[in-house]
Amino acid sequence: MIHKLEADSIFLEFGSRSILSDIYLKCETGKITGLLGRNGNGKTCLMNIIYGNLSPNSKSIRFDNLTVPEAYKRPDLLLYLPQFNFIPQALTLKRVFSDFELDFSEFEARFPEFKSRYSSSLKSLSGGNRRLVEVYTVLKAKSKFAMLDEPFSHLSPVMNEAIMELMNEEKINKGLLITDHMFRNIIEISDHLYVLANGKTHLTKAVEELEFLGYTTI
Repeated sequence: MIHKLEADSIFLEFGSRSILSDIYLKCETGKITGLLGRNGNGKTCLMNIIYGNLSPNSKSIRFDNLTVPEAYKRPDLLLYLPQFNFIPQALTLKRVFSDFELDFSEFEARFPEFKSRYSSSLKSLSGGNRRLVEVYTVLKAKSKFAMLDEPFSHLSPVMNEAIMELMNEEKINKGLLITDHMFRNIIEISDHLYVLANGKTHLTKAVEELEFLGYTTI
């Protein structure tokens, strides 16, 4: 069964400045949906609105046509990877993988550099390895959807390739909404691609539209 996450009727303004005004976005299980836009155009705001921890002037967030205004209370429906580190650094990998109900041996087999680190705390890891743990847990944990904000940041090229491979594997199990300044990764991996420009979402049909929308020169 295909599950669907939809966001529309979203209006957000800060003071006299309109940030989001004409939004429609759909994410389906079995698909990777990419979201691109210049800095300050509201990508992170949109994700936080969908997650339910930012209140706009108006919004409609639906999962399989049912309104869920505070999705952060439903980890079975939606998990969110923010730009910043969100797992407390004092926790050990053992605790993190236990909390997310994940098998550390599978992680270790994919990333052998973590061998013998099961009892290590996150604060003992490098910035890249800590981010890798967070991306992995959000991708692998049980939920129908996952949003990832800057999942490729602070990761080495080898790690990025491994995460893209993992995303393609996990989209069988859930719908993924991802955004990152490394736009070529987003273009390569996305089944559907939206560009956020001037407060509006534009579903692109061709890479050339990114240039037309003023996002980048390809």
